Amino acid sequence: MVSKHNPSGNKKRSPLSIFAVIGLCCFFYILGAWQRSGFGKGDSIALEVTKQADCSIFTNLNFETHHNDVEIVEPSKPKAQVFKPCDVKYTDYTPCQEQDRAMKFPRDNMIYRERHCPPEEEKLHCLIPAPKGYMTPFEWPKSRDYVHYANVPHKSLTVEKAVQNWVQFKGNVFKFPGGGTMFPQGADAYIDELASVIPIADGSVRTALDTGCGVASWGAYMLKRNVLAMSFAPRDNHEAQVQFALERGVPAVIGVLGSINLPYPSRAFDMAQCSRCLIPWTANDGMYLMEVDRVLRPGGYWVLSGPPINWKTYYQVWKRTKEDLKAEQKKIEELAEQLCWEKKYEKGDIAIFRKKVNDKSCRRNSANMCKPRGSDDVWYKKMETCITPFPKVSSASEVAGGELKKFPARLFAVPPHISKGLVEGVSVESYQEDNKLWKKHVNAYKRINRLIGTARYRNVMDMNAGLGGFAAALESPKSWVMNVVPTIGKDTLGVIYERGLIGIYHDWCEGFSTYPRTYDLIHANGVFSLYQDKCSFEDILLEMDRILRPEGAVIFRDDVDVLNKVRKIAGGMRWDTKMNDHEDGPLVPEKILVAVKQYWVGVIKGNSTSSAE
Repeated sequence: MVSKHNPSGNKKRSPLSIFAVIGLCCFFYILGAWQRSGFGKGDSIALEVTKQADCSIFTNLNFETHHNDVEIVEPSKPKAQVFKPCDVKYTDYTPCQEQDRAMKFPRDNMIYRERHCPPEEEKLHCLIPAPKGYMTPFEWPKSRDYVHYANVPHKSLTVEKAVQNWVQFKGNVFKFPGGGTMFPQGADAYIDELASVIPIADGSVRTALDTGCGVASWGAYMLKRNVLAMSFAPRDNHEAQVQFALERGVPAVIGVLGSINLPYPSRAFDMAQCSRCLIPWTANDGMYLMEVDRVLRPGGYWVLSGPPINWKTYYQVWKRTKEDLKAEQKKIEELAEQLCWEKKYEKGDIAIFRKKVNDKSCRRNSANMCKPRGSDDVWYKKMETCITPFPKVSSASEVAGGELKKFPARLFAVPPHISKGLVEGVSVESYQEDNKLWKKHVNAYKRINRLIGTARYRNVMDMNAGLGGFAAALESPKSWVMNVVPTIGKDTLGVIYERGLIGIYHDWCEGFSTYPRTYDLIHANGVFSLYQDKCSFEDILLEMDRILRPEGAVIFRDDVDVLNKVRKIAGGMRWDTKMNDHEDGPLVPEKILVAVKQYWVGVIKGNSTSSAE
């Protein structure tokens, strides 16, 4: 019989079970709120913020060329200062090697041809215009032989060097037959003769220095032998030499052997050559030859073609006496002996010397050795008349500084600088991890921009190259990379050269030693974080714009707060920009900002007014 006081027949619930139910409800409520907050798997708030921040893989940036579409569509509501075009007279502006400023400096030792950068109050704060009719250069390898006249509208070399086969003007293009002052029959024949003595073909020689390069035909033809030549020439009355070289797709910088050290580390180059470069090798007690020795690797080769070699045949053509030329060659050979160089070959106009692998088998005057201030501490340092000592060795067969593998094996082999512990904070393990990381980064870049790794981007610059991982991951005959090591950062340029890559020291608070519009792709990893307390972002970005070709691209990798500042300035520079997430996802504070420089050219309206279209 059922009691009227308990009609359901169930037992009364205990207080403990009630508290348990309430507790479970609270737990699941809190769990749901946590997931929706952006910290759990749901992460919808974080995803929404990411979308608003414009951090996604994008497809709407136009990396392709479109020369005929020259109209500039200005944003209706600019968010930043809009930079105006400079006057068209600045089309070929090189801030630290300008002719007018150069003439104010002494001519002794070519000081006036060295770097002389403008003070802050004289810096341009405008965009350097491309010349009317500018076109994207021909793709490599056609660019080696042909350059659009509209891009480098200077004909003087076609007249001055006509008999030497440097360059010819045909219709609306320049043609480069591959000739040079000392090889009017072509660079290939000249290089074949060098290769009969120097092991160019087997990968032993990878990096080379061409002093006084002209239009860099030697470097252009060395590329097909898998040799990267760093060519340099001054900005002088031989108009646009280096500009022609870079337009052809050949590595080159504006430079001169003058009174300061070359901006390269010691033991950088496997080979160096002077083809009638007119450098006074015996002047200043051989100081210039000593500088070449500093940057020449033990076991490396130096080629001298032209005066005074074969002086008996050419003394009348050179308008010099036999005695003068004979004394000059004798002095060069005496200096070479002091430097531990051995003459290996002399025939016709060519002499080839080889630097010994160490100093065990040669005698040097110890009183004439350079003081240990650091043979790589060279930025704006005065060149000295002293010999850079070889690194110490333990046997007569050991290569001073460390032996290198033949290219391409040396590209990813552990460089001696690292295996010997000469780079602070870098171990063999961290070097190998760096290589893996940059392969990952470059693969991500290629997903963002499918033209990376193609011939469309021939001339590439890495503004903060580190150990050279970006260039190594990108290595291809289709492109080359100028690896820049900032002077205010860790010195890793020796590592880069040991890998068989090329590069240069530079301070990004100043203009780079090149003409406008000479790079197709610029990579800026951590550059703005490095310089944020050193100089203005605006100056660095305007310099990047100067050296970037119309419709060229820039890849910035940096902290998101820094990139937001960069993006604001770039918004007034006729660049299209887009932010992209880090490869590891949206929660990583490091981001990738990609920019494409719009196509526009300067035009003259009236007498001297500059505009743009």
